Formats: sequence, structure tokens, C-alpha cells
Amino acid sequence: MTAAPAGRIAARLEALGLALPPVAAPVAAYVPAIRTGEHVHTSGQLPFVGGALPTTGKVGAGVDPEEAARLAAISCLNALAAVADLLGGVEALDAVVRVVKVTGYVASAPEFTGQPAVINGASTLLGEIFGEAGTHARSAVGVAVLPLDSPVELDLHVELAPGTV
Repeated sequence: MTAAPAGRIAARLEALGLALPPVAAPVAAYVPAIRTGEHVHTSGQLPFVGGALPTTGKVGAGVDPEEAARLAAISCLNALAAVADLLGGVEALDAVVRVVKVTGYVASAPEFTGQPAVINGASTLLGEIFGEAGTHARSAVGVAVLPLDSPVELDLHVELAPGTV
């Protein structure tokens, strides 16, 4: 098996017209990401853009599902930024050999049942960025409320290539 060219994930992000944002500052007592062995787990990431939430409220009552899916993709970029920052920069994302799991939370109106479609915003993006390595296990959970009245929050678990510094 040949090694993938260095910078392939950065190049893929650029080809998609995307850039990783600065890592969002924690809103409580935690760190954005932590590594254990060959795995990185992120804390829940909100869809901050420029330090603010572009939309607040419940999906199905004020926030439409398509907008929520877009916000899930933003949360996913924020989670990838936390992984990249922990590992030393966007080029280090080349060490990700598998997105293992995505857990997505959707602040939902009581009658809203489309949480999987909302979190597809993140899942689809991971496939576009990582290809087959972006295929993952997932949970999409409806909740009553999220921090700062965010419509979505998600966390990632990724596996790194053996020996990654």
C-alpha cells in the first residue's frame, strides 16, 4: 500500500472551498479534543462562525431542517479544527485513517423526528473530505435544548495511523 500524498486533506478542503476555522474556545471546563493512543475524541462542537452562533432555536420550530444540516456541517468543520489543532495543524489530518464515530445532537421541537437528516450534513461532509475513511458509525439524538440555544452539536472520534506523532 502506498502512502497518501502529504497535504491531501488540506487540498481536499481547498477543492471543496472550505477552510478549517480557528478552534472554538470552550464554553465550560473541558478541552476541545483529547488524544488517547491512536484515537482522538473531540468535545461537543457547536456551529460557531466567527465566535458566534449564526442561528439559535429548535429544529422544526424556527430552524428548518436544511439550515440545521448546514449547521451540522459547520459543527463538523469545528470538530476537525479541534483535531487538527491538537495534532499540529491541518496537514496533520492526513494521519486520520478512519472517522470512527459521529454523535450528533439536534435541539428538536417535540414533534420533529428528522434528526438523522440533520446530522447527514456532517456525515456527507466527512465523506467528501475523507472518502471511504470518512464512513463512520453514528448516533443522531433529539434533545430538548443545547448549550447557548444552539440547534445542533456534534462530536467526533477519529483513528490515527500507527506511530502518528
